[in-house]
Amino acid sequence: MTKKLLEGIKVIDWTVYQFGPVGGAMLADMGADVIKIEAPAGDPGRTLGVGRGRSALPIGHTAYFENGNRNKRGIVLDLTKPESREVMYKLVERSDVFMQNFRKGVAERLGMGYEVLKKHNPTLIYASGSAFGPNGPMADLPGYDTVGQAYSGMMFQTVTEGNAPRQVGGGIADQMGGTQLFMGILGALVARSIHGIGQKVDVSHLGGMVWLQGTILNNGLLGKSWTSPGERTNPGSPMSNSYLCKDGRWLQFVFTQPDRYWPGFCRALGLETLIEDPRFATNAARTEHSRDLVLMFDKVFATKTADEWAPILIKEDLIYAPVMRLNELDTDEQILSNQYIVEMEHPTLGRVKETGHPIQYSETPADIGVRPAPHLGEHTQEVLSELGYKHDQIEALHKKGVF
Repeated sequence: MTKKLLEGIKVIDWTVYQFGPVGGAMLADMGADVIKIEAPAGDPGRTLGVGRGRSALPIGHTAYFENGNRNKRGIVLDLTKPESREVMYKLVERSDVFMQNFRKGVAERLGMGYEVLKKHNPTLIYASGSAFGPNGPMADLPGYDTVGQAYSGMMFQTVTEGNAPRQVGGGIADQMGGTQLFMGILGALVARSIHGIGQKVDVSHLGGMVWLQGTILNNGLLGKSWTSPGERTNPGSPMSNSYLCKDGRWLQFVFTQPDRYWPGFCRALGLETLIEDPRFATNAARTEHSRDLVLMFDKVFATKTADEWAPILIKEDLIYAPVMRLNELDTDEQILSNQYIVEMEHPTLGRVKETGHPIQYSETPADIGVRPAPHLGEHTQEVLSELGYKHDQIEALHKKGVF
């Protein structure tokens, strides 16, 4: 029988949209019992993107919501009511982790702050996600994915014509924040197993984006350069660049030891005469003549398709990859072989594909197909029963509008 890494760990996931739910989904993939708490109106992520084309998903579900809430059980609690807060406190007493990603002060106003919950469970791991971090002049401000990209400098890593900032799509700050939330919780679980302590874990959009840019940021901090890779037609290194092939596909090259690979690169392109050319003999010289080399390379790459280039480049052991489009990934052998995209059985849609868990464990593998994202309040009565509530008590709470 396959073991689950987090089997037996109970998680309360009181998060919305993408940032928090992604972290909860990663915990659930690893076998944790993750209970998603929603207000009566539901997580706003349930309807995000509905107006952008037709969806085969049931009402109250979107692709956005499904991926962030798979493998969870879902209950509804109106935390403005004292009875709902009592239910939450009972859950906290029996849980290992509590997650929330609301604006600073919201949890405290509803009696869900760390100082309150740790009285109910001293070894509780309280994981909080915010826009700008728990401290500083902007700590109280709200924010979403794009503000993290903006404030961290990420949007100037992808500038286009006119030097206008440009966001990276797909909620990259949300996804990175959720991944760091997952990592922070794992670290706190390890600390608890060693030291027997609970603690508060804080991550943010801003912190995640700063960390994601660590290489280029540290380069600047250490007095070298703050610059991004630059224009394709005049890159810092013409060998580490993208080139368009005959079939309209792009190839991306990267060489951290360009002098070592220069002869093989020239041989692959049929430009052996350039190997000993003094204008291009060193990386510094090639950078000085970057525009000229890019023009030469563009003409050569345009003579063959990406597939025709593949065996030639591999023969010279060059470091490159095709630049893939998102709609190509779900049929790509490399992606599928590593289960970065997997198939699962959905009760409404049948056999569907989703992004897989990004970390592979040989003995405790993740499983994304345990259950789809819950319907709003789908497991409320089930969870209340586990807390010791009797049928008549559950009915009474329901009549009061607690759930």
